[in-house]
Order: sequence, then structure tokens, then C-alpha cells
Amino acid sequence: MLTADLVDGLPLLDFFDGDGFQQAIDRYAKHCGGNDRRAVVSMWSLYYFSALAIPYLIARRLAAQALPVAFGDMTIALAENGLPRAFGVAHDGYRQAQNTGDDFDAVGPLLQTHLGEAVARLKACGISAKLCWNNAAVYINYALRLTSGEAATISDLPLFVRGCLPDGGVNPFCGCVQQVEEGGERVARRKICCLRYMLPGVPSCGKTCALPSQRG
Repeated sequence: MLTADLVDGLPLLDFFDGDGFQQAIDRYAKHCGGNDRRAVVSMWSLYYFSALAIPYLIARRLAAQALPVAFGDMTIALAENGLPRAFGVAHDGYRQAQNTGDDFDAVGPLLQTHLGEAVARLKACGISAKLCWNNAAVYINYALRLTSGEAATISDLPLFVRGCLPDGGVNPFCGCVQQVEEGGERVARRKICCLRYMLPGVPSCGKTCALPSQRG
């Protein structure tokens, strides 16, 4: 939503660097009955990354519209249970002259202006940066395949295979999601478990789980 329309939104910087994030985690832990703080934070981050990445990439890939997702310019609003409900952006974004469909091109602005800031703050709450990047990767993988056509389902996407970013930096998504063959079908499998099995009443993510014991 536009920030001006998200009347209960808080600036992300204030939310994370103040008491808002810890209070949100407390509310969600009470709601889900989770006793392990790492698992609660990890599950909360799944909602955060899905609400952020999916609409951004759909707009970028299908409408050539780059939404303004710089971390310091956005707001967040929460549901009663403490989970992210909506993000606020300052304006409608920019129309791109050309949409190449390249994975790195599509994800680049999100990676450069937002995800690193969010991962740093989630890491400070007790979960590893690698887990955070993997949580973001599963929804980026979903959105990229959703907007790439049927051909994208038969092989690994470059974003999750190449070790370097186009600028030469380390690619934090490399290896996060791998296409594996299982039971006659291709499965997008996580590298690191999201810890959801440690929370009561949260269903397994099935074949996509990194832990063989949790794929039932």
C-alpha cells in the first residue's frame, strides 16, 4: 500500500530499532504457543519475506514496475497476532524501459536496498544470516517461477546456482534452493530448515524441507 494509506504503519527503522519488533515477536509467540525464540523469529520472517518479495517481483516481472522498496523508506503494519499485515511504500514506483526477465536484474533492487538491512536485524535476534537468506529465497524462487513460464520449472534458476552477483559480490542466495528429483517429480528443496517443526500446530513444508525427518 501507499504509506499515506497505511494509517497504522510504522517506519521499518523505528519498528526494528525500537521496541516494535520484539513486541511483535512476543505477540506471535503467545499466539502460536512457541517456546523456542529462534523458531518464532524464523517463522515470523517467512511472513515478512513473502509479503515483501512476492508482490515486488510480480510487479517487476509482469508490469515492468519497480516498487520503491528501500528499507529506510518503508513502513510496516501488523495483524493482531503480531505478524506482518502490510507494507507501505512512498509512491507507485517507476516504469522500467525494458524488462529483461533476468533473475539478478529483477531481484537486484530488493537485494541492494532492503534484504541486507532486514537480515542484519533478524540475525541480531538469534537466528543465523544463512537461515534468513534461505527464508527469503523460497519466496523469491516461488515468485520468479510464477512469472517465468513453464520452462522455469525444469531447471535451477541462475540466482540460486551462481556464487557471485553481477557486480562480483558474494551471492547470498547461492544454493539456498535446489531442484531435486524425488518420487518422479522435481522438488524445490531448501538448504537450511526454517525450524517450523519446533512450533506447535504448524504444518510441515513437506518435500521442500531440508531435514529428511521432517518431510512427512
